[in-house]
Amino acid sequence: MGSYKLDYLDQLESEAIHIFREVAGQFERPALLFSGGKDSIVLVHLALKAFRPGKFPFPLVHVDTGHNFQEALDFRDYLANKLGEKLIVRKVEDTIKAKGLTEQKGKLPSRNGLQTYTLLDTIEEFEFDACIGGARRDEEKARAKERIFSVRDEFGSWDPKLQRPELWNTYNGKINKGENVRVFPISNWTELDIWNYIRREKIELPSIYFAHEREVLEFDGRLVATNEFIQLIDTDVVSRKVVRYRTVGDMTCTAAVESTASTLDDIINEIIATNTSERGQTRIDDRVSEAAMEDRKKNGYF
Repeated sequence: MGSYKLDYLDQLESEAIHIFREVAGQFERPALLFSGGKDSIVLVHLALKAFRPGKFPFPLVHVDTGHNFQEALDFRDYLANKLGEKLIVRKVEDTIKAKGLTEQKGKLPSRNGLQTYTLLDTIEEFEFDACIGGARRDEEKARAKERIFSVRDEFGSWDPKLQRPELWNTYNGKINKGENVRVFPISNWTELDIWNYIRREKIELPSIYFAHEREVLEFDGRLVATNEFIQLIDTDVVSRKVVRYRTVGDMTCTAAVESTASTLDDIINEIIATNTSERGQTRIDDRVSEAAMEDRKKNGYF
Protein backbone atom coordinates (compact mmCIF):
# COMPACT_ATOMS: atom_id res chain seq x y z
CA MET A 1 0.00 0.00 0.00
CA GLY A 2 1.47 3.33 -1.04
CA SER A 3 1.99 6.19 1.42
CA TYR A 4 -0.39 9.13 1.41
CA LYS A 5 0.97 12.61 1.96
CA LEU A 6 -0.79 15.97 2.19
CA ASP A 7 0.93 18.94 0.60
CA TYR A 8 1.42 21.98 2.80
CA LEU A 9 -1.81 23.69 1.67
CA ASP A 10 -3.76 20.52 2.45
CA GLN A 11 -2.18 20.44 5.90
CA LEU A 12 -3.09 24.06 6.60
CA GLU A 13 -6.62 23.49 5.31
CA SER A 14 -7.04 20.37 7.44
CA GLU A 15 -5.87 22.20 10.57
CA ALA A 16 -8.26 25.09 9.93
CA ILE A 17 -11.24 22.78 9.33
CA HIS A 18 -10.39 20.95 12.58
CA ILE A 19 -10.38 24.29 14.43
CA PHE A 20 -13.75 25.27 12.95
CA ARG A 21 -15.26 21.99 14.09
CA GLU A 22 -13.71 22.40 17.56
CA VAL A 23 -15.45 25.77 17.80
CA ALA A 24 -18.78 24.24 16.77
CA GLY A 25 -18.33 21.48 19.33
CA GLN A 26 -17.11 23.54 22.29
CA PHE A 27 -19.13 26.76 22.11
CA GLU A 28 -22.84 27.54 22.26
CA ARG A 29 -22.95 30.88 20.40
CA PRO A 30 -19.98 31.36 18.08
CA ALA A 31 -19.73 33.98 15.32
CA LEU A 32 -17.49 34.45 12.29
CA LEU A 33 -16.21 38.00 11.82
CA PHE A 34 -16.53 38.75 8.12
CA SER A 35 -15.43 42.02 6.52
CA GLY A 36 -15.25 41.14 2.84
CA GLY A 37 -11.45 41.10 2.99
CA LYS A 38 -9.36 38.24 1.59
CA ASP A 39 -8.59 36.52 4.92
CA SER A 40 -12.21 36.47 6.06
CA ILE A 41 -13.25 35.27 2.57
CA VAL A 42 -10.82 32.35 2.95
CA LEU A 43 -12.37 31.65 6.37
CA VAL A 44 -15.82 31.46 4.79
CA HIS A 45 -14.47 29.07 2.16
CA LEU A 46 -12.98 26.87 4.88
CA ALA A 47 -16.26 26.98 6.82
CA LEU A 48 -18.03 25.70 3.70
CA LYS A 49 -15.66 22.72 3.64
CA ALA A 50 -16.14 22.14 7.36
CA PHE A 51 -19.95 22.26 7.47
CA ARG A 52 -21.59 21.89 4.06
CA PRO A 53 -24.08 20.59 3.05
CA GLY A 54 -25.40 21.92 6.37
CA LYS A 55 -25.73 25.58 7.33
CA PHE A 56 -22.99 27.33 9.27
CA PRO A 57 -23.39 26.88 13.05
CA PHE A 58 -22.77 30.61 13.43
CA PRO A 59 -23.73 33.92 11.79
CA LEU A 60 -21.38 36.16 9.82
CA VAL A 61 -20.73 39.38 11.74
CA HIS A 62 -19.25 42.66 10.52
CA VAL A 63 -18.36 45.69 12.60
CA ASP A 64 -18.74 48.48 10.02
CA THR A 65 -16.60 51.51 10.88
CA GLY A 66 -18.19 53.67 8.19
CA HIS A 67 -14.71 54.11 6.68
CA ASN A 68 -14.65 50.81 4.78
CA PHE A 69 -13.88 50.48 1.08
CA GLN A 70 -17.10 50.10 -0.90
CA GLU A 71 -15.63 47.20 -2.90
CA ALA A 72 -15.25 45.18 0.31
CA LEU A 73 -18.76 46.05 1.53
CA ASP A 74 -20.31 45.09 -1.80
CA PHE A 75 -18.49 41.77 -1.80
CA ARG A 76 -19.50 41.13 1.83
CA ASP A 77 -23.17 41.46 0.91
CA TYR A 78 -22.78 39.53 -2.33
CA LEU A 79 -21.14 36.51 -0.71
CA ALA A 80 -23.53 36.36 2.26
CA ASN A 81 -26.50 36.46 -0.14
CA LYS A 82 -24.96 33.90 -2.48
CA LEU A 83 -24.38 31.43 0.36
CA GLY A 84 -27.68 32.14 2.09
CA GLU A 85 -25.95 32.66 5.44
CA LYS A 86 -27.06 35.13 8.11
CA LEU A 87 -25.11 38.41 8.15
CA ILE A 88 -25.20 40.69 11.19
CA VAL A 89 -23.86 44.24 10.70
CA ARG A 90 -23.30 46.67 13.53
CA LYS A 91 -22.10 50.22 12.85
CA VAL A 92 -19.45 52.18 14.75
CA GLU A 93 -21.37 55.35 13.84
CA ASP A 94 -24.30 54.15 15.97
CA THR A 95 -21.98 53.42 18.91
CA ILE A 96 -20.40 56.87 18.66
CA LYS A 97 -23.85 58.48 18.90
CA ALA A 98 -25.15 56.18 21.66
CA LYS A 99 -22.08 56.45 23.89
CA GLY A 100 -21.04 60.01 23.03
CA LEU A 101 -17.60 58.84 21.93
CA THR A 102 -15.01 61.30 20.62
CA GLU A 103 -13.65 60.60 17.17
CA GLN A 104 -9.96 60.88 16.37
CA LYS A 105 -8.89 64.19 14.86
CA GLY A 106 -6.17 64.96 12.36
CA LYS A 107 -5.36 64.34 8.74
CA LEU A 108 -6.22 60.63 8.72
CA PRO A 109 -8.81 60.14 11.47
CA SER A 110 -9.13 56.42 12.21
CA ARG A 111 -12.02 54.64 13.91
CA ASN A 112 -9.93 51.56 14.65
CA GLY A 113 -9.91 52.24 18.38
CA LEU A 114 -13.64 52.99 18.46
CA GLN A 115 -14.66 49.78 16.71
CA THR A 116 -13.65 47.89 19.86
CA TYR A 117 -16.67 49.42 21.63
CA THR A 118 -18.98 48.22 18.86
CA LEU A 119 -17.44 44.75 18.84
CA LEU A 120 -17.83 44.35 22.60
CA ASP A 121 -21.43 45.66 22.45
CA THR A 122 -22.19 43.16 19.66
CA ILE A 123 -20.71 40.29 21.67
CA GLU A 124 -22.87 41.32 24.64
CA GLU A 125 -26.00 41.82 22.51
CA PHE A 126 -25.89 38.33 20.98
CA GLU A 127 -24.07 36.65 23.89
CA PHE A 128 -21.34 35.33 21.59
CA ASP A 129 -18.92 33.10 23.47
CA ALA A 130 -16.48 32.71 20.57
CA CYS A 131 -15.58 35.01 17.68
CA ILE A 132 -13.69 33.54 14.72
CA GLY A 133 -11.34 35.86 12.85
CA GLY A 134 -8.72 35.88 10.12
CA ALA A 135 -5.67 37.16 12.02
CA ARG A 136 -2.36 35.51 11.11
CA ARG A 137 0.88 35.27 13.03
CA ASP A 138 3.01 36.57 10.16
CA GLU A 139 1.15 39.90 10.09
CA GLU A 140 2.42 41.52 13.27
CA LYS A 141 4.39 40.60 16.40
CA ALA A 142 1.46 40.84 18.84
CA ARG A 143 -0.49 38.42 16.66
CA ALA A 144 2.59 36.20 16.43
CA LYS A 145 2.47 35.39 20.14
CA GLU A 146 -1.30 35.00 20.48
CA ARG A 147 -2.79 31.52 20.73
CA ILE A 148 -5.31 30.07 18.27
CA PHE A 149 -7.89 30.00 21.10
CA SER A 150 -7.33 33.42 22.70
CA VAL A 151 -9.31 33.86 25.92
CA ARG A 152 -10.62 37.34 26.69
CA ASP A 153 -11.97 38.46 30.04
CA GLU A 154 -15.41 39.96 30.67
CA PHE A 155 -14.12 43.32 29.39
CA GLY A 156 -12.74 41.82 26.18
CA SER A 157 -9.17 42.32 27.34
CA TRP A 158 -6.28 40.06 26.35
CA ASP A 159 -3.46 39.26 28.78
CA PRO A 160 -0.49 37.89 26.81
CA LYS A 161 0.95 36.46 30.05
CA LEU A 162 -2.14 34.31 30.67
CA GLN A 163 -2.33 32.11 27.60
CA ARG A 164 -3.18 28.43 27.47
CA PRO A 165 -0.89 25.77 26.03
CA GLU A 166 -2.04 24.24 22.73
CA LEU A 167 -0.11 20.99 22.51
CA TRP A 168 -0.87 18.45 19.76
CA ASN A 169 -3.65 20.61 18.29
CA THR A 170 -5.67 20.38 21.49
CA TYR A 171 -7.68 23.52 22.20
CA ASN A 172 -9.20 24.42 25.55
CA GLY A 173 -12.32 26.56 25.14
CA LYS A 174 -13.53 26.38 28.72
CA ILE A 175 -14.46 29.87 29.93
CA ASN A 176 -16.32 31.53 32.79
CA LYS A 177 -19.56 33.43 32.32
CA GLY A 178 -18.93 36.77 30.64
CA GLU A 179 -15.65 35.70 29.07
CA ASN A 180 -15.26 34.93 25.38
CA VAL A 181 -12.68 33.41 23.08
CA ARG A 182 -11.24 34.84 19.89
CA VAL A 183 -10.38 32.01 17.50
CA PHE A 184 -7.86 32.19 14.65
CA PRO A 185 -8.09 29.16 12.31
CA ILE A 186 -5.54 30.54 9.82
CA SER A 187 -3.08 31.79 12.43
CA ASN A 188 -0.33 29.54 11.04
CA TRP A 189 -0.83 30.67 7.43
CA THR A 190 1.32 33.30 5.72
CA GLU A 191 0.24 35.91 3.19
CA LEU A 192 1.77 33.74 0.46
CA ASP A 193 -0.14 30.69 1.74
CA ILE A 194 -3.38 32.68 1.52
CA TRP A 195 -2.77 33.66 -2.09
CA ASN A 196 -1.63 30.18 -3.15
CA TYR A 197 -4.78 28.75 -1.56
CA ILE A 198 -6.98 31.36 -3.26
CA ARG A 199 -5.43 30.39 -6.60
CA ARG A 200 -5.78 26.66 -5.98
CA GLU A 201 -9.38 26.89 -4.78
CA LYS A 202 -10.40 29.53 -7.37
CA ILE A 203 -11.84 31.77 -4.65
CA GLU A 204 -13.58 34.98 -5.74
CA LEU A 205 -12.20 38.27 -4.38
CA PRO A 206 -13.10 41.98 -4.52
CA SER A 207 -11.47 43.86 -7.39
CA ILE A 208 -9.57 46.10 -4.96
CA TYR A 209 -6.90 43.39 -4.53
CA PHE A 210 -5.93 43.63 -8.20
CA ALA A 211 -4.20 46.48 -10.04
CA HIS A 212 -6.46 49.43 -10.84
CA GLU A 213 -6.15 53.18 -11.27
CA ARG A 214 -7.04 55.28 -8.23
CA GLU A 215 -6.51 58.83 -6.96
CA VAL A 216 -4.12 58.68 -4.02
CA LEU A 217 -2.51 61.01 -1.50
CA GLU A 218 1.24 60.62 -1.02
CA PHE A 219 1.57 60.68 2.77
CA ASP A 220 4.64 59.70 4.80
CA GLY A 221 5.87 57.42 2.04
CA ARG A 222 2.46 55.73 1.69
CA LEU A 223 -0.27 55.96 -0.94
CA VAL A 224 -3.63 56.63 0.71
CA ALA A 225 -6.81 56.68 -1.37
CA THR A 226 -8.44 60.12 -1.34
CA ASN A 227 -11.84 60.03 0.33
CA GLU A 228 -14.29 62.20 2.22
CA PHE A 229 -12.67 61.47 5.61
CA ILE A 230 -9.16 62.71 4.81
CA GLN A 231 -8.31 66.34 5.58
CA LEU A 232 -6.53 67.58 2.45
CA ILE A 233 -4.56 70.83 2.33
CA ASP A 234 -3.12 72.81 -0.59
CA THR A 235 0.40 71.40 -0.22
CA ASP A 236 -0.70 67.77 -0.35
CA VAL A 237 0.53 65.73 -3.30
CA VAL A 238 -2.43 63.99 -4.95
CA SER A 239 -2.12 62.00 -8.17
CA ARG A 240 -3.60 59.07 -10.05
CA LYS A 241 -1.59 55.86 -9.88
CA VAL A 242 -2.03 52.19 -10.74
CA VAL A 243 -2.22 50.47 -7.38
CA ARG A 244 -3.64 47.49 -5.54
CA TYR A 245 -4.28 46.64 -1.89
CA ARG A 246 -2.42 43.90 -0.04
CA THR A 247 -4.75 44.20 2.93
CA VAL A 248 -8.08 45.99 3.25
CA GLY A 249 -8.94 47.92 6.41
CA ASP A 250 -10.33 51.42 6.81
CA MET A 251 -9.71 53.93 4.02
CA THR A 252 -8.05 56.28 6.51
CA CYS A 253 -5.45 53.81 7.80
CA THR A 254 -4.78 51.42 4.92
CA ALA A 255 -2.37 52.35 2.15
CA ALA A 256 -2.21 50.98 -1.37
CA VAL A 257 0.94 49.77 -3.11
CA GLU A 258 1.99 50.66 -6.64
CA SER A 259 1.46 47.52 -8.68
CA THR A 260 0.57 46.24 -12.11
CA ALA A 261 -0.40 42.80 -10.76
CA SER A 262 -3.72 42.02 -12.41
CA THR A 263 -3.79 38.22 -12.00
CA LEU A 264 -3.29 35.80 -9.12
CA ASP A 265 0.01 34.65 -10.62
CA ASP A 266 1.20 38.27 -10.81
CA ILE A 267 0.28 38.87 -7.16
CA ILE A 268 1.99 35.70 -5.96
CA ASN A 269 5.19 36.59 -7.83
CA GLU A 270 5.04 40.08 -6.36
CA ILE A 271 4.69 38.72 -2.80
CA ILE A 272 7.57 36.30 -3.31
CA ALA A 273 9.80 39.22 -4.28
CA THR A 274 8.84 41.54 -1.40
CA ASN A 275 10.66 41.72 1.93
CA THR A 276 8.00 43.70 3.84
CA SER A 277 4.90 42.29 5.52
CA GLU A 278 1.51 43.47 4.29
CA ARG A 279 0.71 45.34 7.51
CA GLY A 280 4.25 46.71 7.71
CA GLN A 281 3.94 48.15 4.22
CA THR A 282 0.35 49.38 4.29
CA ARG A 283 -1.17 49.81 7.78
CA ILE A 284 -0.73 53.34 9.08
CA ASP A 285 -2.46 52.59 12.40
CA ASP A 286 0.28 50.10 13.35
CA ARG A 287 2.89 52.87 13.24
CA VAL A 288 1.46 54.77 16.22
CA SER A 289 3.88 52.91 18.51
CA GLU A 290 5.93 49.71 18.62
CA ALA A 291 3.18 48.09 20.67
CA ALA A 292 0.18 49.63 18.88
CA MET A 293 -1.51 46.32 18.04
CA GLU A 294 -0.82 44.74 21.42
CA ASP A 295 -2.22 47.79 23.22
CA ARG A 296 -5.41 47.61 21.15
CA LYS A 297 -5.77 43.89 21.87
CA LYS A 298 -5.39 44.47 25.59
CA ASN A 299 -8.30 46.92 25.33
CA GLY A 300 -10.57 44.44 23.54
CA TYR A 301 -9.57 44.82 19.88
CA PHE A 302 -9.74 41.68 17.77
